[in-house]
Amino acid sequence: MDKLREPLGDIAQCGLPLALEAMGERWSFMILRAAFNGIRHFEDFLEALGIARNILSNRLSRLVEAGILKREHCADDRRRIEYRLTPKGLDLLPAMLALRQWGEKWELGVPANPVLCDARDGHPIAPIGIFSHDGRALSAEDLTWRDLSEIETAPAALALRKLP
Repeated sequence: MDKLREPLGDIAQCGLPLALEAMGERWSFMILRAAFNGIRHFEDFLEALGIARNILSNRLSRLVEAGILKREHCADDRRRIEYRLTPKGLDLLPAMLALRQWGEKWELGVPANPVLCDARDGHPIAPIGIFSHDGRALSAEDLTWRDLSEIETAPAALALRKLP
């Protein structure tokens, strides 16, 4: 069987353009990086990122509208707002780490400091990779596109059905 090519013209059927639309541009990624590092308040984002106030306000609003962050009143001061990662936002962590690792390998040429480590044993995390349903590491040569109708009864289709 010939390898099926992904239909590149129908972007409505691809998650990548939708993800890029939700995230926006560089500042959205930097805000998300700060949120993963525990930043929650507008003024703290401003100070940590060195971003203009109007840009920060705009990007935070877009991330909230996309369901990546949520706005909550602080428990100790109801006038203050916190921006917290939603489950949808937390699911971006592997993508963020993959981009970071790519940047370290191909742009910086060295691992960044500090190094992200497993809290349990203190060792650096492994490179983000692509793995088969049974845990085998896959390369680009190991991948193929298949029409969803061809895998309806396969275990992979069951996993796809569990997507939120």
